[in-house]
Order: sequence, then structure tokens, then C-alpha cells
Amino acid sequence: MDSKLLEILVCPLCKGPLVYSRERQELVCKADRLAYPIKDGIPVMLEDDARKLAADEEP
Repeated sequence: MDSKLLEILVCPLCKGPLVYSRERQELVCKADRLAYPIKDGIPVMLEDDARKLAADEEP
């Protein structure tokens, strides 16, 4: 994930910062507890495609 792109991307719901998860290839919003997938190097920033983090899952 390009660091410059990560600096400008925000959560589409709350406009908060995102954290890059290299292992899962996701961008995680800690506030909304959503993980947006990265497919073929492109972040998919759609709420419908986001994965909800489990209650015991560390954001």
C-alpha cells in the first residue's frame, strides 16, 4: 500500500483515519470497527463491502 495514498484516505462513514493491515490486506477504521478490503492493490471503500470486526478482534 502506497504510504502517500494511505495518508489521504479516510473512512467514508466517519471521515476518520484508517490503519493498514498488511496480513489481511485491509484498511481498518477503529472508530467504526470496519475493515475495507484491498483487491488487486486497490482499496474498496464501500460500506457494503466492508467487513465488521468481531467484538474480540483487535482493530
